[in-house]
Amino acid sequence: MTTFEALGLKAELLQSVTDLGFVNPTPIQEQAIPVLLSGTTDFVGLAQTGTGKTAAFGLPLLHLINAAEKFPQALIVCPTRELCLQITNDLLQFKKHLKGVNSEAVYGGASITMQIRNLRQGVQIVVATPGRLIDLIERKAIDLQKVKYVVLDEADEMLNMGFRDDIDFVLKNTINRESIWLFSATMPPEVRAISKNFMTTPKEITVGKKNSGNVNIDHQYFLASAHHRYEALKRLIDFNPGMYGIIFTRTKADAQEISERLSKSGYDIEALHGDLTQQQRDKVMGRFRNKTLQLLIATDVAARGIDVDGITHVINYELPDDIEVYTHRSGRTARAGKSGICLSICHSRETFKIRQLEKMVNASFHKLDIPSGKDVCRKQFFHFMDKLIETDISHGDYETYLPDLMQKFENVTKEEVLQRVAALEFDHFLKYYENAEDLNTRIDSRAKRTENGRENFNSETRERNFNRRDNGYTRLFVNLGTKDGFYKASFLQFILDESNLKKDVLGKIDMREMNTWVEVDKANAAKMIKSIDGKRYNNRTVRMNEADGGFRRPGGDEGGRNDEGRRNEDGRKRNFAPRERRQF
Repeated sequence: MTTFEALGLKAELLQSVTDLGFVNPTPIQEQAIPVLLSGTTDFVGLAQTGTGKTAAFGLPLLHLINAAEKFPQALIVCPTRELCLQITNDLLQFKKHLKGVNSEAVYGGASITMQIRNLRQGVQIVVATPGRLIDLIERKAIDLQKVKYVVLDEADEMLNMGFRDDIDFVLKNTINRESIWLFSATMPPEVRAISKNFMTTPKEITVGKKNSGNVNIDHQYFLASAHHRYEALKRLIDFNPGMYGIIFTRTKADAQEISERLSKSGYDIEALHGDLTQQQRDKVMGRFRNKTLQLLIATDVAARGIDVDGITHVINYELPDDIEVYTHRSGRTARAGKSGICLSICHSRETFKIRQLEKMVNASFHKLDIPSGKDVCRKQFFHFMDKLIETDISHGDYETYLPDLMQKFENVTKEEVLQRVAALEFDHFLKYYENAEDLNTRIDSRAKRTENGRENFNSETRERNFNRRDNGYTRLFVNLGTKDGFYKASFLQFILDESNLKKDVLGKIDMREMNTWVEVDKANAAKMIKSIDGKRYNNRTVRMNEADGGFRRPGGDEGGRNDEGRRNEDGRKRNFAPRERRQF
């Protein structure tokens, strides 16, 4: 088995690795480090989150950096503040025995003045989120001319978040670079385009299959109706009493509501979403990392880049609209070779998505029944008994109190003591689940299905969906599309967050490059328009109205796209509205 000593790293780095307790590199580290140590080879590394990618590029960077030169020699670009800080902290550990090598994290939500001051003191490695990096470039606070190595970490995530123009801009302006190192969990066409446009015969290494999921994750799904979804979530949490996990929702409104309801029921949980300040986010993440919180509930955008050791479960309160997002959600567990479980609460109409996900992650999904109330009580009971038996009593002076205890319970049998302990601990569970209903959705076996397991939408189902839209929905037009950095899931989150409406009010969404049509039930269409029409997004006015009105803004193209924004050297329009300031 390969050791770190065999990879060719400096002695100082090997000492740091030894201090951290690492002996053998992970597969991505073993294959990537020898290639990257040359410093002149473009590189594409495809591996799931939690496989040690930070060390795979961090150790070679530190090996190549010239400590005598006090300017940025390496630039690491990543999608979120949390990941930016995590990478910076890892680099601090790796370079513990290296003298004169400095790194700086630059990200939105923190003082840009302080970041500029630190950069001017002389750093060799800059770890940055795209929005803040663009701000620093425009202020001429960072010079990309001498950058030799550019690392794009979680490239697929950055492109999903709409940072394509920013990444292109950075790569076009690091003209003296010697190599680009791109790391990604999946390889969508947008990531492949970066490889083709900016790299020269890159060395590509894949750990596992492309776009596949972590083999140590057990994927499970449960069928429940929409109005039973919260109760199903609560029951799954209760059925897994040792759970330490993240719950994913589509919108921050759902995250906040569920967090409040579970907190009132006595669960240690907090929400992570766009309404929190950076200080509040750091506080929540600190409590979750030190396990003061059992559960964290978050939106996809808010949770990107979270890397917390020991997460046992990921729960999808709803399946994501973009199936590639599932890979990133599930990748929060089973990190560093550990195992984990990803639970998904689905509607019966979403079973076709399960088939798609199975193909994408190359793993079987196990359909399980939502536990009954009796099942939950039984599981909680045995979990408590195990804890009772395993309780360490060696550190307390309990023998001093033993005579008093014996006297107190001299007329009580051992069986009665155990019954009283159980009653004290489980009375609330037994009462809550005494008359618990069956939450499982049973699929009609007569439902027509095609060969690949999808429902047959050719006749009756398609007609039913068509009539549903005709009879209950208003079609709205909005001048936002994929060119604004949206994909379906992020657009859905945006309009629901702005309107404080539930996903249940929406029908079909038809997203195009410049604009989008969305169906909203007639009772809530006016509220949606009032909430969104006239808002500002990326320095321009958002327009939403009924599609039948044929909206076309005077003096502009459909949807009112104007000339706001700036232009690149090649004359193409760019919008520098910093995404970091949206405070996801």
